[in-house]
Formats: sequence, structure tokens, C-alpha cells
Amino acid sequence: MTAGCLLSTLPPSVNRRLNSRVQGSRSLPLQLNCVSPIASKAILTWGMDRSLFSRRTVVHAQGFPIMDAANDANPSSKLHTRLRLWEFTDRYIFEPIDGLADLYLSVNRSSGSMNLVDELPPRSPSTNPKVRTVYGVIGALKLAVGSYFLVITDRDCVGSYLGHAIFKVTGLKVLPCNDSLNTSAEQKMESEISELMDAAERTIGLYFSYDINLTLNSQRLYDLGDEFKSRPLWRQAEPRFLWNSYLLEPLIENKLDQYLLPVIQGSFQNIHAEVGSEKVDVTLIARRCTGRIGTRMWRRGADPEGYAANFVESEQIVQSKGYTASYVQVRGSMPFLWEQIVDLTYKPSFDVVRQEEAPHVLERHFNDLQKKYGAILAVDLVNTHGGEGRLRERYAKSIEPILSEDIRYVHFDFHRICGHIHFEHLSQLYDQIEDYLKKHRYFLLNDKGEKIQEQVGTVRTNCIDCLDRTNVTQSMIGRRILESQLQRVGVFGVNDTISKYPAFDASYKVLWANHGDAISIQYSGTPALKGDFVRYGKRSAQGILNDLQYSLARYYLNNFADGTKQDAMDLLQGRYITSVSRDIAAPSKAGSLENYASARLAFALVSGAFMFMMMSLRQARNDGRHLLLSVLWAGLCIGITHFVRTNGRVFTNRPRIYQSRH
Repeated sequence: MTAGCLLSTLPPSVNRRLNSRVQGSRSLPLQLNCVSPIASKAILTWGMDRSLFSRRTVVHAQGFPIMDAANDANPSSKLHTRLRLWEFTDRYIFEPIDGLADLYLSVNRSSGSMNLVDELPPRSPSTNPKVRTVYGVIGALKLAVGSYFLVITDRDCVGSYLGHAIFKVTGLKVLPCNDSLNTSAEQKMESEISELMDAAERTIGLYFSYDINLTLNSQRLYDLGDEFKSRPLWRQAEPRFLWNSYLLEPLIENKLDQYLLPVIQGSFQNIHAEVGSEKVDVTLIARRCTGRIGTRMWRRGADPEGYAANFVESEQIVQSKGYTASYVQVRGSMPFLWEQIVDLTYKPSFDVVRQEEAPHVLERHFNDLQKKYGAILAVDLVNTHGGEGRLRERYAKSIEPILSEDIRYVHFDFHRICGHIHFEHLSQLYDQIEDYLKKHRYFLLNDKGEKIQEQVGTVRTNCIDCLDRTNVTQSMIGRRILESQLQRVGVFGVNDTISKYPAFDASYKVLWANHGDAISIQYSGTPALKGDFVRYGKRSAQGILNDLQYSLARYYLNNFADGTKQDAMDLLQGRYITSVSRDIAAPSKAGSLENYASARLAFALVSGAFMFMMMSLRQARNDGRHLLLSVLWAGLCIGITHFVRTNGRVFTNRPRIYQSRH
């Protein structure tokens, strides 16, 4: 475990049980040895009067936090924080070593069946099982070729949320349960699935807590009733942001409540600063919606149900002088049916699909947003002209019928007004939306934990990718809101701004830059463009060169890698073309070009033809026949290049197991 982590949530009943068994529990010292002075101070500010907020934390002289006995939790609902994984030849055994249970979870390596057992199987020198420590079971994937368990092999504590430790998954391992495969067809399919499982192990940006519902923002958590908060964490979770919802189903069916660990994908960043004589803690959380999860080019727009691609909720929380304030804003692709399928060109064309359905899909999307956030201000940052302009026209036309006092639409041509270097012109956008931001307000608790204000609306920002322009804009909005909050609680003077405090300003810029990079890497495979402005407040030559590098990397990944990555995402979310058993991908048509098309083969043929052409040209001065050969090789090179360009979509790395319904 990383030093500086804060594990603050063991209720007294569990502490008492652990203390009574301390001689037999090797995990206890590791469980409570990582409280930093900053974290200790931060957690004290979260002492509130209501259930999840009301667990006032007392820090011992040693730095160990304990919870108020009035909020004693049921030990049977506590999640396992450390497990010893035994890999026997016929089964996996998960042994709890956190003192919370005496039963072991046994998983059959042939069938994937699960059951709780009282003891470990007999061991002998001949068996010699591999043993490792894991920190949770993310879930199980059941397919025709077997089951696959995903476990957390490493974690880093990255801070606390409402006084509870938040962990980032830094090690993920897939445990296959398919030892009974016999036929060559099954083994071939297992080989293909294994490739996707390798991609699944590289999933980034996963965060979790053993003790608090990380899928809900602080205002929604505060407003929940005590009965709801007493449920297991997986029952409390917001389905949109529960990344492992599908993977938890087999564990739920087996009633393995203490193994049901909710996980989100996104980002969790925080900074601790001194502003004058006051300490200010700022936390920034991203929660990625799983409704239309995917990669940059293979998931655009919205699906017919209104789930938008790259939809992310960003919550900024500030704590100072005993006050806690939170502001939530969201981003997401333009919410109607459109796509941009890669075809080896640098910028594939945009296609609006089933235009007549756009108003209905968009209305479903905004109705859902209103239920979750109240009033919505849609800020559209795309270009006025070209392909982006056509999308903007469709967006503006489709949203017009539902515009009201609670749904507003503002278009701001980011590239025309700000160009590539003059991002300070974003102040023009702020002037347009300032009144809406004030009307929407933000969530605020006083030093007694009482709610004195709530957020009643939010800003929904989009560009094409909802990455680069969007992150610059959201960081500007977050900065203005934070300044307003710090003025409200008396940390700032009436006219003070963040830029007045250089150290705080620098840390805050890095906070948002890291936030944007995390979201961008998950969706596009590279850090965000224009990140130098967010990080340093100005554009630089190095930043522009980085943007060029990232753009080229995106081109490669979009065309030659993201199809496999998309398949892995769809597999983990339970979305794949299947037979009745939901297990087998639909086969391609026999003899079709896509069965044989390969970008690598095409590149090799073009390179070979070009090489022979050059060799022939060098010999042409001595022998006229080589001139003819060089012309033939050049023709072959041009012909292959033209064929590949004409059939570009077929030569890209495409998703195979699931196709979006539009």
C-alpha cells in the first residue's frame, strides 16, 4: 500500500473484532498504517451531521482514525479489503485476511462455479499452489468458452472522499476458468478471447472505495435517506457510472455480498494548498458513463436510448474553514445519431444517421439530464463551417423544440474566436453564461454540516471529441465557480482571484490538466491537446509540438488499434453479438474482403513494390528492360495504394464482436 493513504472507515464493531483477533490477523498493521498529516486534517473537515456525512472522525495521536460508535455498521456488509489468492490446479481459493470473515471463496477452474468453503484444500509438496495477495474481485465474465475472473492485484490510495479512502487500480489480472476446453474450435475461440482479456488487463482509470459510494456526487449522497445508505454499496450505486455492473452479476447471483466491489472509470485528483492563513483542499472527480462507453472513433454521438458517447460527470469539491462546496458539470458527445468511421484518411467524414430520429434521441438525453441535474445549459464548441458546421446545424435544429427556461443552448465557435493560442478569449463565453451559472448555484455545507445551498442546474459542454476544447472550457468554468465559493466562505476577498496566489494557481492548473489527460487517454489513447494552456495558462511551442505528436498517435491508434480495444470494452460491459447463449460472435461472410484485408500486408506489399521499383531504376541506365520493370513496379505500388485507400474502412482495425446499432 502506498504511503499517505487514509483508511478511515472501519466501524467500531469491526475494530473490536479485529482487536480480539489481532494475534491471528497479519493484515491489521497494513490496514491502519498510512495516514498523512494532510489527509488527517482533510478528513476532519468532513465531519457532518448526516449519516454518510455524519461519521465524525477522531484521529489518535498515532494518526489512526476511528468512527463514532453511533454509526456502527453491520460487519457482514463490509467489503473484503485484502484477500490471499491460492491458485490450485483445479480451483482458485480466495482467503479473506482482513478479519471480516472465516469462509473462503472457491472458484472451479473448469466450470467457473463459485461456492463458500470452510477450509483450504489439503496441500502437499506436489501441489505447491501459487499464492498472491489481491485487493478485491472486480467481477466475472461468463462465456461459452469458460469464465474469466478479474481481480485487483495492486492499488494506490489517492485520497479521501467524504472521509473515506479512495483507491486507484494499478494492477489488474484475469483468471481464466476454462480448463475443460477440448475441441479445436473452442481452443481457437479461447485464443481470440484471451487477446481481448489481455486488452482488458490494460484498462486504466479505475477507482473504488471499500466504504463509500463513489458513483454518486456529494449532493446526491447528502440527500439520500438513512435506509438507502444502509444498503450494500453495489445496491446504492448509480448504474450509469458503475463500470463493473455486468461483471458483478455472477457474484450477485451467488449472493457474495462481501465481494461485490463497485468500481468507476474516470479520474480522482486532489490538491492541498495554503491561501493566506487558510488551508484549502480541492478534489476533482471524473465519473465516466458506461451507457455508450468506447473509443474515440468507434463511439460517437448517442444511441437510440439517448446515451451519449464520452459522457463524463466532473465534480469539483473544495473544503476550507469547515465549509464544503461542490460543483458538478458534464460533458458528452452531441446527443443524436452520428458517426465518423475510420477509413485511413486523417479526418474521416461525419455522417448523421437517421436524421428524422435526432429530435427524439436528443429529447430523451436531455430529459434524463434534467432528472439528474435540474436545469441544463448546453454549451456547443464546434466549428460553424465544414463537417462540424453540419453537425452543429443538426444539433441546434434538433434541440430547438425543447428549449425552455430549464434547457438553454449556447454555441461558441472555439476555433474561430480563440484560434490555437488566444484561449483568454474564453472570457467572451463566460460573459454569455455567467447569469446561468449564478442561477444554477452550487452545493454548500456550513461548518456544522448543514446544507445552506444546493446546485439546481449544470453546464453540459461538448466539442467533437469532448476532450480538448471541452477541457479548456470546463477548467475555466471550474475556476470561476471556485473563486465564487472561496469568496463566499471568506477565504478570498470580494475581488480576489486564484491567480493572486501563484502556488495555488499553479497547483489548480495542474489539477485540471491531469483531469483532462485522464479522460482523454481513456477515450482517445493520448493526453489532451491544448494541455499546455490548462497546465501553465499559456500556449507554448513545446505544447504545439506535443499536440502534433498526440494527433499522429491518435491517427495510428484510431485506425490500427482501437477496434480490439473497443471489443474488450464491449465484452466487459456485456455487449456483444451473440447466439441465444449470448456467447458467440457472429461469423463474417465467407470469401468477403474483410476476411483477408490487412493493413500490415498492404503496407508490406506497397513497401516491397516501392523497393523493387527503386532497384530497377538504379539498373535502368545499363539495361532498358529495368526501366520497363520500374514502371511496372510503380504501377503496382500505385494500384495497391489506390485499392487500400478506396477500401480504407476494411483495412482498419475494426470491432468484431459488437456493432453499434447506428
